[in-house]
Amino acid sequence: MHGSASSGWLLVALCAATGAYCLLRMRSGVEEQRRAAGGEALMGFGMAAMAVPAAVFTPPAWVWPAYAAVFGAAGLRALWAARSGRHHLHHLVGAAAMVYMAVVMAGSPAHAHGHGASGTPLLTGVLLLYFAGYVLVTGVRLIPVVTVAGGGPGAPSVPAPGGGAGAGGRAGAGWGDRPELARACRLSMAIGMLAMLLPL
Repeated sequence: MHGSASSGWLLVALCAATGAYCLLRMRSGVEEQRRAAGGEALMGFGMAAMAVPAAVFTPPAWVWPAYAAVFGAAGLRALWAARSGRHHLHHLVGAAAMVYMAVVMAGSPAHAHGHGASGTPLLTGVLLLYFAGYVLVTGVRLIPVVTVAGGGPGAPSVPAPGGGAGAGGRAGAGWGDRPELARACRLSMAIGMLAMLLPL
């Protein structure tokens, strides 16, 4: 999906590493987190495969309709799951973006693997705005919050509740259950999605 092979390989590495981490998160004891991690692993590996530079591998024509079908099904699943939580709407937008990119790739001349592909400028712009906003908001949420004990000047700073390993009973939680790591995973994929949408 990218102009230079080096940036393409960096994107492949980012998305594949994110997908691998999401597979590890599927070992969580919380069923909802396992399901979300499975969808995110599919997204990460799908993005990694789509980002392979065209000079290395040009997929056959049937790959793009298959992508559209797989991520269309993932989008329907996310839409169904959104009844129980709004965070599934982000998965729905991600799946829709993958379907959109697959359709654009299928319609590009000789299935050029991103080179010369041309999507709908309005839809591309809306997706770029969404993912840019998501990256900014999620990045801000990952910044640690520090409160001041006692509230007076010169008082020692103390991490806010939920920020440390011993806070709120989190000591027993596995690293796969930590929300900040899941957020960082989603942030990485949103950055990757921005990089994949820009050439469209």
